[in-house]
Amino acid sequence: MEVHLVDGTYELFRQYYARPEHLDAAGVDVGAVRGVCRSVLGLLEQGATHVGVATDHVVESFRNDLWPGYKTGEGMDPVLLAQFPLVEDALRALGVAVWAMVELEADDALASAAVAASDDARVDRVVICTPDKDLAQCVRDPIVVQLDRRQEKWFDEAAVVAKFGVRPASIPDWLGLVGDTADGFPGLPGWGAKSASLVLARYGHLEAIPDLALEWEVTVRGAAKLAATLAGHRRDAELFRHLATLRLDGDVGLVDEWEWHGPTPELTTWAQRLGAADLLDRAEKLAAARS
Repeated sequence: MEVHLVDGTYELFRQYYARPEHLDAAGVDVGAVRGVCRSVLGLLEQGATHVGVATDHVVESFRNDLWPGYKTGEGMDPVLLAQFPLVEDALRALGVAVWAMVELEADDALASAAVAASDDARVDRVVICTPDKDLAQCVRDPIVVQLDRRQEKWFDEAAVVAKFGVRPASIPDWLGLVGDTADGFPGLPGWGAKSASLVLARYGHLEAIPDLALEWEVTVRGAAKLAATLAGHRRDAELFRHLATLRLDGDVGLVDEWEWHGPTPELTTWAQRLGAADLLDRAEKLAAARS
């Protein structure tokens, strides 16, 4: 059995900025919703059987209480923001499992589902469909891989190391040092991707890095300055790592609940609203072929 976990938030953003608007009969833009539904249906047509899609039903999460600069919905195009609940309902009509996250984030749901699926003896592979670097921490050979569907790039543990210079388990530590502008936390002054990779490739995690640069046993330009920065800002780095560490307790249900059995009757209404008669036709044909 193969399980596909889709980053619905990323998909919605990608479709919104890549495709023209499409207004429904009420004048509401549903173009991105249509694009996401077609994309997920395409995944099913390629052979996916167990699919879950995670979305950020609200942009804020528990992390906003931990760091005041953490990402919010401020500045987001309201036309895009309004399509989040629409895409969730449309995907449910397609018959796909949807995890609309409120307290946690979509990434937390994907991480939780990856653990639930990899713990199921029937599952041979878990494919996390997103290019988001945060999800690299979930990659585990030989079962859990990450897929950038747009570029058709696959990431196992070796590919994660090749890209970031650290193993998946060290990705939160790496982000704690480097920061993540997309999520709104800065990392430590002076620390860059290369220096963080070199140090963490040797020590693995923040708490294992000695305060004294002479003990690092790695070649890093400006090591003394970086060591002093880390020594003075360890709590910040640990907080940023905590922000980057994905939760594994999201309510995503069981693997059997993610199996696709065909569209629901509501897809007829949604296909009309989206101006996508092909969506209903393709979904019904696929369901008939699998029955």
